[in-house]
Amino acid sequence: MTRAEELQRIASQVRRDVVRMVTKAQSGHPGGSLSSADILTCLYFEVLKHDPETWTREGRGQDIFILSAGHISPVYYSVLARSGYFPIEELATFRQYGTRLQGHPSVAKGLKGVFQASGSLGQGISVAAGMALSKRLDGDDNYAYVLCGDGESQEGQIWEAALFASHHKISNLIAMTDWNGQQIDGTVQSVSSQGDLQKKWEAFGWNTIVTDGHNMEEILSAFQQAKSLKSTDKPTMILFKTDMGHGVDFMSGTCQWHGKAPSEAQCKLALEQLEETLGDF
Repeated sequence: MTRAEELQRIASQVRRDVVRMVTKAQSGHPGGSLSSADILTCLYFEVLKHDPETWTREGRGQDIFILSAGHISPVYYSVLARSGYFPIEELATFRQYGTRLQGHPSVAKGLKGVFQASGSLGQGISVAAGMALSKRLDGDDNYAYVLCGDGESQEGQIWEAALFASHHKISNLIAMTDWNGQQIDGTVQSVSSQGDLQKKWEAFGWNTIVTDGHNMEEILSAFQQAKSLKSTDKPTMILFKTDMGHGVDFMSGTCQWHGKAPSEAQCKLALEQLEETLGDF
């Protein structure tokens, strides 16, 4: 089995986690979580330099990751748990009263792996840029990664952060966009068209990479290319072309599952399409 095939097996389990968490809570955001599952699986299980045992919020000596699109917390919690940051069984507490696994990532209860509370859209690149710059000033050669959504990229703060990172030549910043074309009220094109995102990011002084966000080999290649561009003195944006709800046929390609929980019957149908590879929580 190739490494890409191993990662695909992990991603299938992550998708199962997402569907089961949201169904159990009867609340949450499955669509974007499913479209980002391959990206975050590759990041956490192959690319990111991280260690749950020595993790601190300061992030010294390790890479950091910021989830800007905080509403897709189910996929984030799954990869954190599967990476060893907290017990997998805790995924069953998603969105319950008093849980550490809030609907949006929170630092209030000290959940390991979460550097910054998120969910107010548009803020993640600003946070990641600041943390990447602080690493450079501290002589830390590691990277800051951040994932945002294409609907989220309608926020003005995204582009303020883009200018800041370009101006300060923050080349250890690698941003990613889950480019699935959907947001809560419809398609991104119909709500507020953004035109050519690749040309926009290039115009703001960033390196850009466009790739298939569901092809493990291409995802791994994109990350490798992004890291190799550090010497350009530019931040890098990877635009991952994805499908909202990927992996579950009745959720795929539609905004209807942006923030909608499946019924038990729908959950069963979804799980029949997703291989259990690491054991359910």
